[in-house]
Amino acid sequence: MIASVDKDFWSGKKVFITGHTGFKGGWLTLWLIEMGAIVKGYSLPPPTVPSFFDECCIEDLLESEIGDIRDFNHLHKSVLNFKPDVVIHMAAQSLVRESYDSPVTTYDTNLMGTVNVLESVRLVDDVRVLINITTDKCYENKEWEWGYREEDLLGGYDPYSNSKSCAEFATASYRQSFFSKSKLQKVVTVRAGNVIGGGDWAKDRLVPDILKACGNNESVAIRNPNAVRPWQHVLEPLSGYLILAQSLWNSDKEYFPAWNFGPHQSSVKSVGWIANKISELWPRDVHISIDDAKHPHEASILKLDISRALTRLNWVPKLEIEHALLLTVDWHYAYLNAENMRDFSLSQIKDFSGTNG
Repeated sequence: MIASVDKDFWSGKKVFITGHTGFKGGWLTLWLIEMGAIVKGYSLPPPTVPSFFDECCIEDLLESEIGDIRDFNHLHKSVLNFKPDVVIHMAAQSLVRESYDSPVTTYDTNLMGTVNVLESVRLVDDVRVLINITTDKCYENKEWEWGYREEDLLGGYDPYSNSKSCAEFATASYRQSFFSKSKLQKVVTVRAGNVIGGGDWAKDRLVPDILKACGNNESVAIRNPNAVRPWQHVLEPLSGYLILAQSLWNSDKEYFPAWNFGPHQSSVKSVGWIANKISELWPRDVHISIDDAKHPHEASILKLDISRALTRLNWVPKLEIEHALLLTVDWHYAYLNAENMRDFSLSQIKDFSGTNG
């Protein structure tokens, strides 16, 4: 039987989310609140203007605390006062190209920020599950054709990818040093593919850049059109995180410490393919060109092996890439037409989870 997100499980659960003002964090926060979870968010202000968090008016729905994960005392006090059941750590400096410009900030945020989260959880007995979101880019990329498995070598070429690999090692150390003998406190890392969806305005990301150009009736130049990535709609990995937390909560058995959540092989596409498909879906003509300028190193090919999630969790990706892109384009077109984006987003969540109607 294919696993699903259990609304009854999450109803009344106290969930602490770092990075709730971000793109993925906003979607997760909205989904959890819709299911009746009691959510507290801890994050810097939204990283972009506009943002999913602001356009969906999410701040009105939860206890939202503005804070920096690099500030241990502030973060620990926030966790201690809330006494969460589940902690989902999403706050990060998440851009590859920005990591070249600000490597110290990237390592400080992604490594030491993660250590601060782990230490805060260690000192609060109430937490049953901690899920640390890292990235598919934490693997040492060999540019090979098959997907990386959770046991494959970690590394990361650029400061962003490498800092997330460091966060993986820190999490493993804390798990072995402080959580290994606990049957109640479960600590895992999760690695998702290239996530797309409505409400992402991050700079130097393919889909947001194209949609921004579409909205402004501008042309767009894309880098590395032959680069291949495991594209997936934002709700896909979020469903994996939630199903994993459910499984960990209900089991006292030994558990796997790391999990991949990616798309089916059919959704692993090139940058050029994604750009052309969006231009087909957008209601007006879109002009796409190739940016031949010299750019910082980015991997040419990246795939994930999701066998563990498929076999151990019965988690299965629902959306083919065409459908994921359609949902993303529909969201941004609705935004440009001044629709109620909280309602629109909740409708997409309910359609995805099978709770609409």
